[in-house]
Amino acid sequence: MADPRLKQKLNAGEFILAPGVFDMMSTMLAQRVGFDAVYASGFWLTASYLGIPDAGLATYTDMLDRVSRVVEKSTAPVIADADTGFGGLLNVQHTVRGYERAGVSAIQIEDQEFPKKCGHTPYRRVVPIEDMVAKVRVAVDSRSTDDFLIIARTDARTGLGFDEAVRRGQAYAEAGADVVFVESLQSEEEMREACSLIRAPLIANMSDGGKTPIRSVNELKALGYRLAIWPAMAALSASYAMEHAMLNLKENGTSLGDGPSLFSFDEFCKMVGFGAVWQFEERWKDVLEKREDKASS
Repeated sequence: MADPRLKQKLNAGEFILAPGVFDMMSTMLAQRVGFDAVYASGFWLTASYLGIPDAGLATYTDMLDRVSRVVEKSTAPVIADADTGFGGLLNVQHTVRGYERAGVSAIQIEDQEFPKKCGHTPYRRVVPIEDMVAKVRVAVDSRSTDDFLIIARTDARTGLGFDEAVRRGQAYAEAGADVVFVESLQSEEEMREACSLIRAPLIANMSDGGKTPIRSVNELKALGYRLAIWPAMAALSASYAMEHAMLNLKENGTSLGDGPSLFSFDEFCKMVGFGAVWQFEERWKDVLEKREDKASS
């Protein structure tokens, strides 16, 4: 079930900062550093799991499997991308219930046509506003507890303009969305105005390389945002570091030298849980040693 801490922090007026995670290692690292929440990005989970673009190719089953594993590894509440709800109204109901059972704390559903695309890429089209309002209403009705937050995203800014994006955000808030996500705003002025015009908490997408200007948490607070995600940062920084380490190995024949610094192997073993394995083996070493003696005799 949903972790109530996310809604509690939102109701208390606390700003929620969530880095994007894309696999189990990034989830464990986010836990190691300590965050109030993590964001399971559809773009980056699809890339890491299937090696394909975020273009409506990953299925509900693909995403639920990956998101469930993120929830298992995260002690912080998980905000999860669920694309368009993976279909029509019945699909939205099925998706909301599945994500909630998996332990997700907030689900993000967007108003794009199927097949959807990443929010900072071209050729995105949105469904009629009435269709998305219905999806929001179904999502709200389908959850078992209001600790499970519904985030309604509009991708209308790129194709239909700022005013239409705000109109949709207002309609989704009126339909019961707990949080509104206006994607691909293109200036600080647009960000501030959207926050002032929509009567719901707004989430900022600080996607490195995207259309929206990157601002710090303090700046986002001043603009009126209540939550922010950095979906691309971990995956892009990991990809950069890995490529440079591989280039160093190829060019210099070693992992040492001028290549990027490496994460401590001992610390990684602790993070991934080898401590519990070693404790188990210490506790049962008499039994294990007898089995080894038998095998060798």
